[in-house]
Amino acid sequence: MTKMSFHSTAAQLVTLAAEGEEHGGNHNSLDPLLTGGGAFVILLLLLWITTRFNRDR
Repeated sequence: MTKMSFHSTAAQLVTLAAEGEEHGGNHNSLDPLLTGGGAFVILLLLLWITTRFNRDR
């Protein structure tokens, strides 16, 4: 079994991060407002469900 050194692992991570810069990380179909709004609605729904099950408190 090959033992990886810290240096070789760090070098691989730097290479992987550099490849990600080419794509920018944002997809054209991802609207930040829609994504954030959807997450907010889901969190409010989870909060409402949680408070319905904890009526004794």
